[in-house]
Amino acid sequence: MRLLAGIILIAASLAVPISAHAQTEVSGVAHVIDGDTIHLTTAEAGKIVKVRLQGVAAPERSDAGGAEATRFVEQLAEGRQVRCELDGSRSKDRVVGMCFVEAAGASKDIGAAVIEAGLARDCPRFSGGRYKALERPEAAGLPYPSYCVPRQKGSASSGAPSAATHRIALP
Repeated sequence: MRLLAGIILIAASLAVPISAHAQTEVSGVAHVIDGDTIHLTTAEAGKIVKVRLQGVAAPERSDAGGAEATRFVEQLAEGRQVRCELDGSRSKDRVVGMCFVEAAGASKDIGAAVIEAGLARDCPRFSGGRYKALERPEAAGLPYPSYCVPRQKGSASSGAPSAATHRIALP
C-alpha cells in the first residue's frame, strides 16, 4: 500500500512540470470565425488551434455589426500567418491570447485593429483597459457583454454594471 501511494505521489509530481510548461505562443495560418475568434492551422500536421482574442468584445455574426467586424478581421488576417501570445486561460473551447499579423512590414495587433476601426469594444475585465483609448464613439452602440465589466474587489457581483459604472459628469 505504501509503495502504491509513493508511486502515485511521484507520478503526480511529474505531471506538474508538464502542465506548467503549457504553450504560451502559437503560430499558423488564420481562418477567421468572427470579430474576436480565429482558428490557426499550425505546422504541426495541420493541427487547428481555436483562439479567442483577449480583451476584445466584438458582436456575434448574427448581432448588429457582427458581419462587419467579421469582414474586417477577414481582410486583415484570413489566410495569413498569425502569431498569438496566449495568456493561459480558456474561453469555452478556445485558448485566449493577443494575436498579431504581419502587415506592411510591421506586426499588427488584430484586437487593437478591430477596436480602432469602431467594430468592437474594449473588454476591460480581460484587457485591463489596454484598448480603451482606441474605442471609437460609434462602437458605443455595439452589444456589450456583461462579462466585460470588471468585478469589484470583495463583491460577489454577477458581472452586471454597477450604478457607479454609469455615472455621468454634469457641467
